[in-house]
Amino acid sequence: MTVAAVWDELLGAEEVAYAGTAPARAARTAPIPDRLHPRVRAALGGQGLDSLYEHQAEAWATAARGEHVVVTTGTASGKTLAFNLPVLDSLARDPKRRALYLYPTKALAQDQLRALGAFGLPCLRPGIYDGDTPGEARWRIRRWANVVLTNPDMLHVGVLPHHDRWADVLHNLRWVIVDEAHVYRGVFGSHVGNVLRRLRRLARVYDAEPQFVFASATIANPGELSRALAGVDATVVRDDTAPRAERTIVLWNPELLDPELGQRASALGEASRLMADLVSRGRRTICFAKSRKAAELIHRFTVDRVDAETGRRLAPYRAGYTPAQRRELERRLVEGDLLGVSATDALELGIDIGSLDAAISVGFPGTVASLRQQWGRAGRRGHGLALLIASEDALDQYFMREPEALLSRTVEAARSDHANPRVLDGHVLSAAYEAPLDDADRATLGDEALERAAVLPDLARTPAGWVWTGRDYPAGRVPLRSASADSLGVVDETTGETLGLVERERAYSTIHEGAIYLHLGEQYLVRALDHEARAALVTPFEGDWYTQAKKETTTAIEEAYRNERRLGLELSFGRVSVTEQVVGYQKKSIRDQSTLELVALDLPETTFETEAVWFLPEPAQLAGLEEMPLLLSSLHAAEHSLIALLPLWAMCDRWDIGGLSTNLHFQTGRPTVFVYDGHPGGVGIAERGFDAFEGWVGDTERLLAGCPCEGGCPSCVQSPKCGNLNEFLDKAGALTLLRRLLSKNG
Repeated sequence: MTVAAVWDELLGAEEVAYAGTAPARAARTAPIPDRLHPRVRAALGGQGLDSLYEHQAEAWATAARGEHVVVTTGTASGKTLAFNLPVLDSLARDPKRRALYLYPTKALAQDQLRALGAFGLPCLRPGIYDGDTPGEARWRIRRWANVVLTNPDMLHVGVLPHHDRWADVLHNLRWVIVDEAHVYRGVFGSHVGNVLRRLRRLARVYDAEPQFVFASATIANPGELSRALAGVDATVVRDDTAPRAERTIVLWNPELLDPELGQRASALGEASRLMADLVSRGRRTICFAKSRKAAELIHRFTVDRVDAETGRRLAPYRAGYTPAQRRELERRLVEGDLLGVSATDALELGIDIGSLDAAISVGFPGTVASLRQQWGRAGRRGHGLALLIASEDALDQYFMREPEALLSRTVEAARSDHANPRVLDGHVLSAAYEAPLDDADRATLGDEALERAAVLPDLARTPAGWVWTGRDYPAGRVPLRSASADSLGVVDETTGETLGLVERERAYSTIHEGAIYLHLGEQYLVRALDHEARAALVTPFEGDWYTQAKKETTTAIEEAYRNERRLGLELSFGRVSVTEQVVGYQKKSIRDQSTLELVALDLPETTFETEAVWFLPEPAQLAGLEEMPLLLSSLHAAEHSLIALLPLWAMCDRWDIGGLSTNLHFQTGRPTVFVYDGHPGGVGIAERGFDAFEGWVGDTERLLAGCPCEGGCPSCVQSPKCGNLNEFLDKAGALTLLRRLLSKNG
């Protein structure tokens, strides 16, 4: 039976919400450039390469002109060779030159080390410098490696503050490669934007001006992203000329068990059933899940459905394994020994895992770009299957009813804001520690950095510039994945390991005593929140319930940056302060979402400033909805559904966004709906909502109109993070309001 015939058998199932075909595409090639160093040409020949894809040749030509480059093409399109060629050519001509490769994960650095070794070039001396590098090996890498593979965290705390040890590397730094650049968005991207600016500044101190090459999944704003990350203008290479096999695309919606509650058959169960069917037919399959626990469960359920021999050729792949375990799984994948892998998104990024027939995504992974990365794993060499299994989440169900909204959508824009003072201040202090700050640094760090230097208490003005006056080094206090240095650690009592950091502004709603805390997909129960020790103590948790905080929220408008008349109402974007008080939490059953217990809490208020988009519906748009509680319930339901759909327009997660709706706001004096960035200072998410307001509202109206429930369910207006525990929600009222906006009534 052919591969395509196997897919055809699936397509008759009732669960198929959409089935279609992405056509095959032939490669467009270009000759290997004459200017490429003979040794590198020979190394390519040794790998069986006698031509390049046109986009690889374009990236080479752009880099050869001395320009910064951003390559944004699909999965398996050869981006790695596109950035390796100029580096290898440069090192073949002068092995004293240095290149710095930045990866968001250690596994990617390991994969690249193998790829570089395969060239067999004597001039090439790569070495990995990360948290796993033994102390005795670190000085050797600084002195000997001309390609240093690391990550932004290590660059931030291990390299830049100790730049005197890296003087030779920085003086000879010719190339900086930023792979998987689309990962650097939101808070993390805002921090990395400052780290890369500090790197450029120190390179200048050592008389170097490195060239940047960014590699990214297809995103809407690659040029803007390169400016946000490093402050450089990069030439965009986006025309993907790599070949692609024909691919069958299936959207799979599990059976609806309870139409009113929106309850469907388990997405994990469906995934294991489909995976078992595929691997039993010898089809190599990867299944992406959103958490470690889900990946493990899919693996276990699949093994139960197949014979013992097939079961031995299945494995889960997730964060948390030792490096040796991960290398072994990667080897078995590449060599074809493994038939099926259930994975977290650790395998979504560009690790080479060979040829697969099918890629299953369990739940929309958050962005169209991410979904395409996952689907791109399938059918690299023959007809492939790309399959999305929907969860009950509103966005997943929207796509099941509106397939074209997913399949024809341009990928999202990656947003970050390096100048957000909450993020910037720690990097200004770090830069001043590394070398005195003066006006000449505006070119690399930006005007905002010098403005902040003048008001930060830990800096002193000297004839040389602003200098750090503290005793420690400030980079050690600045976590790259938090918008605030005022964070609390989450500590596993059983091991003493710090699992993560939570901004104080978000701590009471996520790590209060009794909360279930998720880390890399594993569940932990918060035993105690110790304010003096600035830590939450947690223990592993195996229960079948989760927690949802109940909180009271107020939002105050601090400053409107933009006011426009849009969709017949007053729409604003600006700075707000959000005050929250967690007053209790609900224990909810994972199985059926029922409430098990409501526990009261006595916690202090927290206030943080952020960015928001807000709008004031006109009286005509609210006609017939003015009476309470219908007015508040309609606004509240509209707010929830808008939040559910904003990730379609901004590259973010639902959990990065907050909202508030009120029948009478104390400043506007009218009914008002706010949607705000959940991170202090904001990272551009709300602004994207302002820019795309018409399309965003249109998508949200279609979400509500298409949901089969009567009064509202998790697939439309109910939110897993609602501070009011999903009380006062009127789906019909929200739909009426949004339709009136779209008809410009008012």
